[in-house]
Amino acid sequence: MTTPPYPEDLEQPAYPQDLEQPGLVRTGRSTFVRPIRPEDADRLVAFVGGLSRATLAYRSLGPVIRARDDVIRRGAYVDYLNELALVALAGDEIAGLVRYVRDTEDPDHAEVTFTIRDDDQSEGFGRLLLEHIAAAARARGIRVLKADVLADNTRMINVFLGSGYRVESGPPGQIVHFDIAVDPQAQAVARAERREHTAVRRSLRPLLEPRSVAVIGANRSPLTIGHEIVANLLRGGFRGSVFPVNPRAEQVAGARAYPSVRELPEPPDLALIAVRAEAVPEVVRECAAAGVKAVVVVSTGFGETGAAGRTTELELSRFARASGMRLVGPNCMGVVNTTPAARLAATFSPALPTPGRVAMSSQSGPLGLAVLDLARRLRLGFSGFVSVGHAVDVSTNDLLQWWEEDPETSVILLHVETFGNPRRFARIARRVAPRKPIIAVHPGHAGHAQTTGQVDSGVRGGPDRRGNPAGHADPSGPSDSAVSSLFAQSGVIRTRSLQELFDAALLLAHQPPPPGNRVAVITNAGGPAALTVGACAASGLSVPPLGERTREKLRAALGPGAEAANPADLTPMATAAHYRQALDAVLADDGIDAAIVLFMPPLADKPDEVAAAILDGAEAAPAKPVVASFLGGAGVADLLHRGELVVPTYAFPESAAASLGHAAAYQAWRSTPAGVVPDLTGVDTDRARSLLAGCAPGPVSPRLAAELLDSYGIAVRDTEPGSGPGSLPSSGLGSGPGSGLDAFLSVGADPVFGPVVAFGLTGDYADLMADVAHRVTPLSDRDAREMVRSLRAAPLLNGRVGGPGVDLAALEETVLRISAMVEDLPEIEAMELRPIQLLPPGDGVAITRATIRLADETRKGGLS
Repeated sequence: MTTPPYPEDLEQPAYPQDLEQPGLVRTGRSTFVRPIRPEDADRLVAFVGGLSRATLAYRSLGPVIRARDDVIRRGAYVDYLNELALVALAGDEIAGLVRYVRDTEDPDHAEVTFTIRDDDQSEGFGRLLLEHIAAAARARGIRVLKADVLADNTRMINVFLGSGYRVESGPPGQIVHFDIAVDPQAQAVARAERREHTAVRRSLRPLLEPRSVAVIGANRSPLTIGHEIVANLLRGGFRGSVFPVNPRAEQVAGARAYPSVRELPEPPDLALIAVRAEAVPEVVRECAAAGVKAVVVVSTGFGETGAAGRTTELELSRFARASGMRLVGPNCMGVVNTTPAARLAATFSPALPTPGRVAMSSQSGPLGLAVLDLARRLRLGFSGFVSVGHAVDVSTNDLLQWWEEDPETSVILLHVETFGNPRRFARIARRVAPRKPIIAVHPGHAGHAQTTGQVDSGVRGGPDRRGNPAGHADPSGPSDSAVSSLFAQSGVIRTRSLQELFDAALLLAHQPPPPGNRVAVITNAGGPAALTVGACAASGLSVPPLGERTREKLRAALGPGAEAANPADLTPMATAAHYRQALDAVLADDGIDAAIVLFMPPLADKPDEVAAAILDGAEAAPAKPVVASFLGGAGVADLLHRGELVVPTYAFPESAAASLGHAAAYQAWRSTPAGVVPDLTGVDTDRARSLLAGCAPGPVSPRLAAELLDSYGIAVRDTEPGSGPGSLPSSGLGSGPGSGLDAFLSVGADPVFGPVVAFGLTGDYADLMADVAHRVTPLSDRDAREMVRSLRAAPLLNGRVGGPGVDLAALEETVLRISAMVEDLPEIEAMELRPIQLLPPGDGVAITRATIRLADETRKGGLS
């Protein structure tokens, strides 16, 4: 081992900003994890000075000897490569410290030590710091962390054994030696995700189920933000204490006011801040000092004003996390939780939602006001609504994990422009969506329709057709149809407008998703029925002929002259009884999965009787959804409610069909086997990481790109002149005669989904026809198979249109290897293999050229 040099002998290395990350310990307490800095020297002395004799004994593996202060200060000076220390902060103090020192004789090994402050040793800091130091070590070419632990230090031993990493321990004795392989095993990832999930939920409880709330900036004047928040808390039936804070008021909205947070009778769980922007940082500090656990910054004037405002809000987030608080906002409209455990209306919105089964995260404050108003008019009840604003801390990813286990929530709505950590969003969504539908509004971009596979690659030799500089990802992302397929792969229902979002939510909140896509249409007017059939086709639904037994039931109920077909036209003379009989008949048909009921109210008829008949029919067949459209009927939505039973009704049949189409597609995704992410042979992750160690951001050399791919069992034959010191030989991936087809595989970073793999045939197929398939990593074997076969040009690949076809198995394996590479090496921002020669079955594929671009660490997304 090497001895760290004295500070004056050490050239100050570049500080790894990317290692600064918010964290949550097992108890849900917030912290901020970052590399140690020279200015932490005094903080480090105070940390060590506060450790008990027992903790020092565990740390030193023997007699308690406290080092001199000058020696302790040296620990704040590291080179961030061969020696790295991470601290977990509690306010302005160090709560935990982890340090590795690389072994000079065995540079892929490092010795690691953990020190946790006595009062924090039962909260889970050790496991959190292990996850962070393992990731940092892995990125710096370290394969194994070595640790020596006293045999009776059961807490630290359990951290290692329960981490999920591959751990080898020495023979039992007074000191136990551990070798911890930091390569992320599936078990380690799963355990880390479970730990994080538990911690996130615990950290959000003071925000979403607080016992007391303070409103800082409470105002005596009605119709001001500070006043309306207090009034809504009281009107909403909040059961805890409400503390308005205003130094110049005795009461606000009838509640006693207090001059400052410091003078409250108890530390509130939650504080809403509605003061001018320049006063917010000091107020947040006062909240931290008072023991507040969560803050919601309603105030505006931060990131939306420019770079200085963005810096301020990020500093707020870091301070809040280091102080053990969660922060929502800034620039948001508050938090609503209608569940019986909360009854929280911490918002200034004049429209409060009624209780229901839908939860929503909205990034736009003003839009949130419109959302709550629209939901109330549609009679769509909410279990929760959170306006995340700029989402510098609490994000949609966090809220998804809260609502995942909320028994009062059955549908989750998202209006979010970007996700703080796209990789995390995709993983969480794929875990939540099989049990609770997630519906997101994403209108797409104007440029999407022109995007081709070549532009999507994100690594080009020159500027792309939109003028983006060479080697940079196209900011508009995949094509619009590709965006839809990416949402579908993640199990998220994509809508293009708020109206469509709420239409789909109405159905899934109150009716089951259909078991298939076959729809019966019941109507008393032929024109709307024809529109409905067309809308069904556009929404991926079919309107099949009815079974003979169903037609007999319709003729018996409606008379011999009735139209016993699909659509079932009951004629304008139909009564409520006719509607009930027709609905019973079609829902009993094994060839029908759902029903759309249309009603054009005649002058003399009573829509309430028809509505009652529809409710009766829906109640009698609860496994199949029923939706309705009462054209021209005002207030009909009220008629189609009976206790917990609700039949969604829409102003126009096209909306009914679109909502049913979303529900059917969701059910098809939920019912489809997910496939598996296979264990691939011939993968040398350690070699790949060592190749990347010390590489600068930007494009890598063709030789390095080929070696990285070779580490994942993908051979590249680079034939470009002057591209490097030579070319790598082709491997078994391809050596036979070509099929005449060339393809490309590319990877780019999407702001919503993270790494996206694109595949297509080169030339006109991609450039003119936009025939490109997209999938989100990690890809399962099923994803790879469907991706390759989803092209419109797929008949050329499987030999159905001329020629023997291509080696689909080898092509799918290459796709899976690229997916594994991107998952293992997050430094890769973009990649392109072009051209790929597709060879006949059994001959593999031949990759001619590969380009790879590494990300700038400072531009990586956070953990939100």
